[in-house]
Amino acid sequence: MRGRSNSGVRLDYYARLVSNTILCHQNSVTGLLPATADQQNAWVRDNVYSILAVWGLGMAYRKNADRDEDKAKAYELEQSVVKLMRGLLHCMMKQMIKVECFKKSLSTKDALHAKYDNATCDTVVDDDKWGHLQIDATSLYLLYLAQMTASGLHIIFTLDEVNFIQNLVFYIEVAYKVADYGMWERGDKTNRGIPELNASSVGMAKAALEALDELNLFGANGGPKSVIHVMADEVQLCQFILQSMLPRASPSKEIDAGLLSVISFPAFAVEDIELVELTKQEIITKLQGRYGCCRFLRDGYKTPIEDPTRLHYENAELKLFENLECEWPLFWTYMILDGLFNKNQQQVEEYREALHAVLVLRPGGIHLVPELYAVPAEKMAEEYQNPHTVSRVNMGKLPHMWGQSLYILGSLVAEGFLAAGEIDPLNRRFSTIPRPDVVVQVAIIAETEKIKKVLEKHGISVETVTEIMPIRVQPARVLSRIYARLGYNKRMALSGRPYRHMGILGTSKLYLVRDEIFAFTPQFVDQQQFYLALDNRMIVDMLRTELSFLCRCWRKTGRPIVTFPILQSMLIDDGTSLDPYVLSTLRKLQDGYFGGARVHAANVSTLLVTSCCTRLSFMDLGPEGKTVDDLSDSFYQLHSTEKLHDLFDIDLEHRDDLTVYLNKLLEKKATKPALLSSGKKASLHRFRAAAHATRDVVSLAQKAKELGIQNVSFYLRNSLLNESSYKLNIATASSTPDPPELSAMNTKDLPTDKSGELDCKALMELLKKCSSLEEQVEIIHLIYVTKGIDWNIEHDQYPEMTVYDVLMELYTKAGNEQNWGLIRYISGMLHKKLEELDEACTTLLSHQKHLTIGLPPEPRERTITAPLPYDELAKLIEEASDKDHSLFILTQEVMVYLAMYARTEPNLFAEMFRLRIGLIIQVMATEMSNCLKCSGKSGTQSLMSVKPSDLKTLLHHILSGKEFSVEENIDQSTRTLISIHDVDHTGATKSERAGISKLKLEMMQMDKRKFSPGVFNTESGTFKTFDDSDGLHEALKQSLMSSEFTSSDELDVGDFVDVRHGQWLRRRRIDGALNRVPIGFYQRVWRMLQKCKGLSIENYVLHSSTTEEMTPGEIKFAVQVETFLNCVPQPEYRQLLVETILVLTMLVDIDLQYISRTIHIERIAQTANSLFMAEQTALGADDGMLEKDPATGICNLLYDSAPSGRFGTMTYLLKATAIYIEDFLPEDGCQVQ
Repeated sequence: MRGRSNSGVRLDYYARLVSNTILCHQNSVTGLLPATADQQNAWVRDNVYSILAVWGLGMAYRKNADRDEDKAKAYELEQSVVKLMRGLLHCMMKQMIKVECFKKSLSTKDALHAKYDNATCDTVVDDDKWGHLQIDATSLYLLYLAQMTASGLHIIFTLDEVNFIQNLVFYIEVAYKVADYGMWERGDKTNRGIPELNASSVGMAKAALEALDELNLFGANGGPKSVIHVMADEVQLCQFILQSMLPRASPSKEIDAGLLSVISFPAFAVEDIELVELTKQEIITKLQGRYGCCRFLRDGYKTPIEDPTRLHYENAELKLFENLECEWPLFWTYMILDGLFNKNQQQVEEYREALHAVLVLRPGGIHLVPELYAVPAEKMAEEYQNPHTVSRVNMGKLPHMWGQSLYILGSLVAEGFLAAGEIDPLNRRFSTIPRPDVVVQVAIIAETEKIKKVLEKHGISVETVTEIMPIRVQPARVLSRIYARLGYNKRMALSGRPYRHMGILGTSKLYLVRDEIFAFTPQFVDQQQFYLALDNRMIVDMLRTELSFLCRCWRKTGRPIVTFPILQSMLIDDGTSLDPYVLSTLRKLQDGYFGGARVHAANVSTLLVTSCCTRLSFMDLGPEGKTVDDLSDSFYQLHSTEKLHDLFDIDLEHRDDLTVYLNKLLEKKATKPALLSSGKKASLHRFRAAAHATRDVVSLAQKAKELGIQNVSFYLRNSLLNESSYKLNIATASSTPDPPELSAMNTKDLPTDKSGELDCKALMELLKKCSSLEEQVEIIHLIYVTKGIDWNIEHDQYPEMTVYDVLMELYTKAGNEQNWGLIRYISGMLHKKLEELDEACTTLLSHQKHLTIGLPPEPRERTITAPLPYDELAKLIEEASDKDHSLFILTQEVMVYLAMYARTEPNLFAEMFRLRIGLIIQVMATEMSNCLKCSGKSGTQSLMSVKPSDLKTLLHHILSGKEFSVEENIDQSTRTLISIHDVDHTGATKSERAGISKLKLEMMQMDKRKFSPGVFNTESGTFKTFDDSDGLHEALKQSLMSSEFTSSDELDVGDFVDVRHGQWLRRRRIDGALNRVPIGFYQRVWRMLQKCKGLSIENYVLHSSTTEEMTPGEIKFAVQVETFLNCVPQPEYRQLLVETILVLTMLVDIDLQYISRTIHIERIAQTANSLFMAEQTALGADDGMLEKDPATGICNLLYDSAPSGRFGTMTYLLKATAIYIEDFLPEDGCQVQ
């Protein structure tokens, strides 16, 4: 018999260690592992980590087998792993109802449980008695389900289980926007049951999603039905949020040692190597001790002063845990594995030596990893004075199976029994390696032959939808409907993926559906409800952004392919030419470089070979022409239960609509030879065939409309689809002149009926005769206000036509004319809502930005701190807008633009934790007035009239602080057009440098008339503006002029004479509206609060006790300071107070004694103002120059002073601060220079 090698002997030692510390506790029925011998609950997270050593040992035996018994041992260990993983699967499948509910509610009450009964797989604690929502635990299970399957283990047995895993993917893919209780199960560190967004959960979810994508759960023996599909856009959202959070762990934890599992083994979720190193160094610097690492700062778990009789901590109590936090050897096992994967032998040896020193030795050479080391109660005072010096004692579980498992796994790799790659078969460890440049493919498709010929005139060769057949082009919303079937299983009461909009990563692939190739247009050209897609420049801008995004974020095999349609709306000059922005974009695409991205523009057929392609097998037909889901439904009908019927709530109507739509779209009728050759019978046959085809096409078009597909004629090419809807046949400007009845009419002349009420029927007749679109909208607005949007106009040809239908027709006309003031106004009356509104809100919140909507002060200004359902969010915006249509529309627009910039340029939001959208809109209107040198009212109207792309550009300039200019031009229809332009360092725009602006100015001087939308009044000779921006301007004006907000005449920027004189006032107003503060401001405030009783502004106090609960780097503390500063409604005054606090915090750097009273910030600012005015008066300034803001008493000239210099604000603030705290300065204190 062959002798045992030294490696075999050592491997047997680890087998004995695993058996004595882990497998001896495994339940023989369920396969689960209890927490301890006394605590028989099985935690999901602990079970997965604990079984990793068994998994690794099994692979080590298979790899290093000396004899046949070793292979048998390997199989035995692997089956123990399978049994545990299936036991956890059984636990979760018993809670399928919760998975289904959570997909819709995202509620903590609908979460999968975090722990189960070890013997029965049943739940052990009620939904509301434990912090069950732990996305990272479920994600960890899915991650290792993928890794173990890739290593060759067979864990999933049936398609039902595949469907359940697919639904678990939907469960965790929303991790980027779900606040949970985190890996320590406590949520907010006060232990009050407050969930929060945790970086550990987001990172683990991202890792699990990437690991499962395109993985066959049946392994090498599986077919297409057992493949898991993951939405790449959801993965990327997790990536963005994770990157924006790190090195912070959550709003209440500035750092957490648990992040080691995210930045390194097992998740490897962070792709930025610098961010990985920064996070690791933060953990080592702030959390590492002599026995391991603390979990997080001020962690009271098992400290000698923790009160075990209550679950929660008092806020002031957290300060007492400082320097007493328990140290966990567990985290050194992560550091060992991190060193092994990074091939850092020095790190491995250092931490193996440190860990060996804190292990507990048992007879037989068994080394145990304790749960933690705590400070003895009798040595608390000594530890307070000299942190990390006293000897600690081990407490808690012994062994700590989670730590024990990772210790063994690390030892197996360190001693050469396993390679690092063998415990990472999916190669997640390479996530930080730079990827090669991505070439984005763009397939340009013309809507009609006419558009194709227009493009050919410019030397651009494209195909139409008909020409690229059999490749079928469909809108993104159809792809969203298709994916709604993914994971659908009626027998298990699982509805599949919730309907969500498809991102650019999802639409940039080709799809195989029933052996047909589908291409999908991007979401931004599929705007069904809102008007952004009416602006060609906005479409171009979004295309540029999306191509750049694809270039940075594409991770799939094969190149991305963007299907970009050229639509009729992109033509100008009566359809004879292409919009110059679109034409310029197409030329740049052909050049191969656009918006920082490498692109390759070509026909779809030539891009097929190199494009990424995914097969959607769940849409395949079964043997009877039904989908697999339909077949399972038939089986279900024979084995249904009342309970499942009650729980199963699925939108089957839309599901059937989609099935019918695709069936008709993909239907192929075989051509049969004609049996009858006679002309008469052949003609009859052709007639019947044509009638049948017509019926099918109309039916298909109807199904497309039911699915919300716009531009049906583009996606379903057929002349029969050019059907007309309700048309009122309103007169146009070219057909009839202005009707004399309306031009001579004023408000008193409006027609009335016998009862004296407004005669809406007469107004409708007048509406038909009007040629001016503005007049038509004014009339329909009167009817809308009087009768409502559902009033039947009793049209002869269309008896069911309502005000809504008329508004929709006018909306289309305004869109064709690109009249953005009217478009926004009509959109407000139609209560149009952006389809991406809730996603935009979630994006901003996930980037740790709180939102406010409406204008200050509260309660009119509403704060949003958590994601809201779509309808609830829209209702809240409407309420905050106070029935102002313009503010309602602009709030949605600005929110979506802010979300776009948060995704593409997150640096714009540095040191901004609350975005006050109402104030941002106010500043935008103020900037328009300032640039156009007009009144605030005209500035507000101008803001309403700019293109969406220009509004987005204006917002970017305000966020970035870049200079810009506003130009007014008059088009051929004598309508004023406003555009935003960049300026260079000389203050000149590109057109000014080229001399174009001078030519435009001369053309404008030929006609001095200024036109604004409205009804002409012959008595006054002016237009009566109808635009709801009047209401918005009045709201802004009241907000600006009220004593609560500000009474400064400076804020009506129509009063500005020279832009240069208002430069610093403008800068302070913008920064105040954006809540922007200097870098490190919150940390300085925290240190200041430790040296005084508190800070006060106008009776609002930020107490020093805040520092006892929160640490300086917490987001939670930053939000607390923001709330304190936002008690000041005037943005420029708020910013001046921020400067005052900044000067005050400089005192922290000197030897300042404790101030036993509250410091009143506004008093320091007022003292500085008095010093400034006294000095200016001495220099000869008159009362006009020293005019004060009536609301605050601050001199307007001080607002407009630079921070530095002899007369800078800092000079006077320093003097005022020294005067205010003179009694508290040390005897050898500072001298005011």
